[in-house]
Amino acid sequence: MKPNKKANEMTVKELAAYIDYSVLKPEFTEEEIIALTKDGVELGCATICINPGYMDLCEPIVKGSDTMLCPVCDFPFGTSSTESKLKQIEIVARYDTVKEIDVVANFGHIRSGKYDAVTADLKACAELAHSYGRALKVIFETDALNEEQVRKTCKCCIEAGVDFVKTSTGFLTGYEAHGATCEIIKVMMEEVNGKCKVKGSGCIRTREHFLQLIDMGIDRMGVGYRSVPVVLGLDKK
Repeated sequence: MKPNKKANEMTVKELAAYIDYSVLKPEFTEEEIIALTKDGVELGCATICINPGYMDLCEPIVKGSDTMLCPVCDFPFGTSSTESKLKQIEIVARYDTVKEIDVVANFGHIRSGKYDAVTADLKACAELAHSYGRALKVIFETDALNEEQVRKTCKCCIEAGVDFVKTSTGFLTGYEAHGATCEIIKVMMEEVNGKCKVKGSGCIRTREHFLQLIDMGIDRMGVGYRSVPVVLGLDKK
């Protein structure tokens, strides 16, 4: 949805509300995860994206703040069975601090044209997340897909009743990393046509790009810890 004012006129707090602060690198120590989660809370980011194994570590940090947790399920490959995805969703959805849950679509199935299977998988995930009052974001891994596949997956997501479509994990290998380009966000916005929200992630590293996506009407962005101060205009180097 397009904002009521231009992004360059927004306060740091208003801008931070667009950010899912990514704390997903598998090599992070617990001390690093704690420090980064605290940073996201202090800035007022919408959520902290974390791996499910760190729910108990991070929940006390966000409790009582405007920032909530967004655990990622079947991340970053999306190739687990539906039953496995549902078990992960069930575990994390029970936490009071969870606002949304990210899940990776099986983009191998997307590339194989198995759209009925993709829809069925995501529908089961959405229904379970919604039964706990949690929104579901679906990661496409758009750098591995062509435009037709992205558009068809948007249709799958609408049929499945998901809440957000999302570009990338940030962990894809073997492809050029483009992430949340304005071009792919435009495609996704056109295809969902307001029936669900749009999240961009991957390669959002400049303030100009960040503000441009907001002005386009993006709903949320996943931003890595190094880029958060840059996009918010806090990096004065």
